[in-house]
Amino acid sequence: MKLGFLVDLNLCMGCKGCEIACKVENEVPLSSWRLRVKYIDIGTFPDNSRSFTPLRCNHCENAPCERICPVSALHYLDNGIVNIDSSRCIGCAGCMMACPYGAIYMDPESNTADKCTYCAHRIESGMMPACVVACPVEANIFGDVEDEKSFISRYIMEHQGDVQVRKPEKHTNPKHYYVGGGNQTLNPLAHERIEGYGLFNNITHLETLGDSHHSILERFTAPIFGGHNDHLKNESFVDMPNDADESHESHEEGGH
Repeated sequence: MKLGFLVDLNLCMGCKGCEIACKVENEVPLSSWRLRVKYIDIGTFPDNSRSFTPLRCNHCENAPCERICPVSALHYLDNGIVNIDSSRCIGCAGCMMACPYGAIYMDPESNTADKCTYCAHRIESGMMPACVVACPVEANIFGDVEDEKSFISRYIMEHQGDVQVRKPEKHTNPKHYYVGGGNQTLNPLAHERIEGYGLFNNITHLETLGDSHHSILERFTAPIFGGHNDHLKNESFVDMPNDADESHESHEEGGH
C-alpha cells in the first residue's frame, strides 16, 4: 500500500474549507499551517481568471526531510506516509530547510517541527483525512496509488497527460498529484509580475529625510539638522548651557 493525494484544480473553488478543517482537526497554531490554499490571478482584465492551489506535505518517496533528521523524528509508515514524532524532535529545524515545498513549520508551543501527516490518526481508524471530508466539491481525492482499482488510481489513469507534481526537478518522487491548472499554478517562477508592482499595487517609496548621500551614522553625528539651530555645535548635552539656570540668575539680578 502506498497512500497518495490528488487535487483536481478544475474543481477547487478556493473556499478554504479544507484549510479550516485541517487547523481544527490537528489544532494547528494560528501563525502556522499544515494546509494552505494559494491563489494566483492570470491575465489582464477583462480576460483574466483566478485559480486556487491547495498546498500541503507531498509525502515524497525520496523525502529530504526524512534523510536529514538526526533523531529519526521524521519516518515512514508502512502505508507510505511521512510521519513525525514530536516526542523525538529536538527542534533543530533541519527538516524545514531540507523540504523544497516549505511544508514544515515549527510549533511555537512545543518548539518541535510539525507538518501534514494525511491525518494519520484518522486513517488508522478507517476514516478519511479531514480536508477530504470537508471539501464541498470533492476536489480532494485520497487513496492507495498502488491499487489499480482505487479511485485515485483510476482518476490518474483517466487524466493521463494532465497530471502534475510540484518541483519534479528535485527528484523527491512526491505522492501528491494535481490535475488541471497549469505551469503558472504550480511554478511560482512562471507567473508574470509587472515590474514595479507588488501583490496588490504600485510600489512607492517615502521621500528621504536629510542628505540621502550621508550614512545613518553620519546623520546622527552631524550637527543638528539645519534651520534656526545651525548655530548649535555637535557637543555633549551635559556641556551645553542650561537655559533654566540662566533664566534663574537673571531673575535674581533683577532685584525682586
